[in-house]
Amino acid sequence: MAVKTDKNGVTVVEQGVYNVPDIPIKDLLDAIPKHCFQRSALRSSVYIFWDIFVIGCIYKTASYLDTFINPATISLPHPYLYPFARFALWSLYGFWVGLFATGLWVVAHECGHQAFSESKTINNTVGWVLHSALGVPYQAWRITHAKHHASTGHMTQDQVFVPSTRSDVGLPSLNVAKEDRLGSRVSEEVKREFKEALGDSPIGAIIGSATYLLGGWPAYILTNASGQRRYPKGTSHFNPKAVMFSPHHYSQIIVSNIGVALWLGIIGTWIYYKGFSEVFRLYLVPYLWANHWLVLITFLQHTDPLLPHYRAPEFTFPRGALATLDRSLLGDCGSIMAWMGAHATHGISETHILHHVSSKIPHYNAWEASAALKKKLASAGIPMQGGPGGWREVYRVYRECKFVEDEGDVVFFKNSEGIAKMRPVLPESSASDSGIEVEK
Repeated sequence: MAVKTDKNGVTVVEQGVYNVPDIPIKDLLDAIPKHCFQRSALRSSVYIFWDIFVIGCIYKTASYLDTFINPATISLPHPYLYPFARFALWSLYGFWVGLFATGLWVVAHECGHQAFSESKTINNTVGWVLHSALGVPYQAWRITHAKHHASTGHMTQDQVFVPSTRSDVGLPSLNVAKEDRLGSRVSEEVKREFKEALGDSPIGAIIGSATYLLGGWPAYILTNASGQRRYPKGTSHFNPKAVMFSPHHYSQIIVSNIGVALWLGIIGTWIYYKGFSEVFRLYLVPYLWANHWLVLITFLQHTDPLLPHYRAPEFTFPRGALATLDRSLLGDCGSIMAWMGAHATHGISETHILHHVSSKIPHYNAWEASAALKKKLASAGIPMQGGPGGWREVYRVYRECKFVEDEGDVVFFKNSEGIAKMRPVLPESSASDSGIEVEK
C-alpha cells in the first residue's frame, strides 16, 4: 500500500480494490464435484478414533520419557534442571494434545453442521458427546453458529467477530474536511487524535491479543464477548431464554447445559481423587491450548484489513461466505509444522472459504472441493489466501483492525491512524440471495 503526504500534510494512501462479488450461490456450488457432498458416519468416525489414538500415544510417550528424568537415569549439571526438563516435557505434551484436541473440536463442529453423517440423530448425539467433553454447550453453540454462517460479515446479524464501529470506540464523528470515509486520506491532526484514543503500542497489542487468545472463547460463550453488539450485555449461551434463541430451543439449551454440567462433575471428581496438579497437567493445559487454537483460527478467518463487512442493503449470502480467508495454520513455522497444523485440525483453517460456501461438506472432502472452488474464484479477484495462521499474524491483524465506519454499506477495517487498506467497488447490479437455512 503506497503512502504519500501532500503539501497540506495530509496522508494519502493508494488502496487496494475489492470487487464486491455478485456470484449466485448456485454457481459456487456447481463448481464443486458432486461426490464431495457425500457424508459417511463410518469414515467420519475414523477421524475421531485417530485423534484419540494420537492423543493416547502422546500421553504414553510423555509418561515413558518422564521416568528417565531423575539422577539415577540421566546426569544433569544442576539439580534444578530435572524439574525444568519435566516441565518442558509436559509442556510439549500440552501443546500437541491441545492441537489434536482441536481436531476433535472440528469433528464435533461438523456434527453441528450435519456434515458428520446423513443421520441428524447421529450428528447431534456424537456432537453433544464430543463438545460436552470439551466444555462446549453443543446445542446452544450449534444454533448461534448456524446464524453466523447465514450472516457471515453482516454488521447487525453476524454472531461473532463483529467489528467495532467508530462510535463504539468513542471516536469523534467523521470530518470530511480532514479525512474521507473510505480511509484513503487522513490529516496529521486526525491521525494523532486516533492514536491517542485507540492506542497502538506493541506491548499493548501483545497483551491484548494474548488475553484474547486465552480468554476469548469462554468470554464469548458466557457473556457474548466479541459477539453481536445489538444483544443485551452479558448474553449467555447457557441461558435458554437468551435473545439469540427461540422458545422452541429451550429444551435443546437445557440438554447442552446438562452436558457441560456432567463435564464439570467429571473434572471435579478427577480432581478430588487424583489432585488438581494431575488434572491441570493432563487435561486443563491441553484444554487451554485447544481454546487458544479455536480463537486463533476463527479470529484470523474472519478478521483482516482485506476483508469487507456488509450492512443490510449490500449483504447477500455468497458475499458473506466469500468474506473470509484460508490460512495455513502454523505455516509460519515451516512446511512440516504447516502439514502438522493442517493434519491435526483437519484443514479447518486451510479450507474455510469452502466451508462457508457449503458447510455440510465433510473435512475429508473439503480439500478437493476447496481446490475446485478456488479455480472458479481465481478470475474474480477475491482475496482467498491470508498470511499463515500463527501468533505473528494475530499480532499484525490485532494492530491493523481497529474499527469500521458508522456509515457505508460495505466497510473495511481502519487502523489506529484511520487508514483502510482496501476500498470496495460495487457491481452495477446485484440480486440478493441469502441462500442458507438458519437452524430450526
